[in-house]
Amino acid sequence: MFSIGLTGGIGSGKSKVAEWLAEWGASVIDTDQIAHALTAPGGAAIEPLRAMFGAASIGPDGALDRGWMRERAFADPAVRRQLESVLHPLIDLAVRRQAERAQGGYLVFVVPLLVESGRWRDRVDRICVVDCDPATQMDRVQARSGLTRATIERIMSAQASRADRLAVADDVIVNDGSTDLDTLYRRVLQLHQDWNACASRSVNGRTTHG
Repeated sequence: MFSIGLTGGIGSGKSKVAEWLAEWGASVIDTDQIAHALTAPGGAAIEPLRAMFGAASIGPDGALDRGWMRERAFADPAVRRQLESVLHPLIDLAVRRQAERAQGGYLVFVVPLLVESGRWRDRVDRICVVDCDPATQMDRVQARSGLTRATIERIMSAQASRADRLAVADDVIVNDGSTDLDTLYRRVLQLHQDWNACASRSVNGRTTHG
């Protein structure tokens, strides 16, 4: 299937974009949702994480203690790499299984760390970046999550820079502080129509970049 890699920094609005694309008939595979399922009570990552980080990493409900892990992973790159060494293979397996079963006009892989991983350019036909200025990202994340600005800054600093994301983008959806919901909707709908056209022209599920 013709495929899109959808990415953007925290608070950029990529989840809303993905929600609309799914409503309009795209098959959406969200790696964040997969990660949440893997680290929920009884998830496939729980016991490997317990073995890696100890019992303190798992909350009383049996899920990964996200606050505990967030503070350590974004403060220490070595801890983040350990976390990724557990999660990434399980996420990749789940992504492949979902892609094999996917139905719809085209595939959308929602990958927050698409640029950082360096593994997606050859796996998708186009990369779409939901672009937002850092100040607006900060405000949105703080409003929805209650995280401190210092914590959000650490998360953002661990992600690719705005310039690095834009450098790999085939398509860009601007969703900065001046973008209202109706404007965002129109921008996403136009790209959805373009991608449907690309999907219909693609040969053997592949097309050219650009």
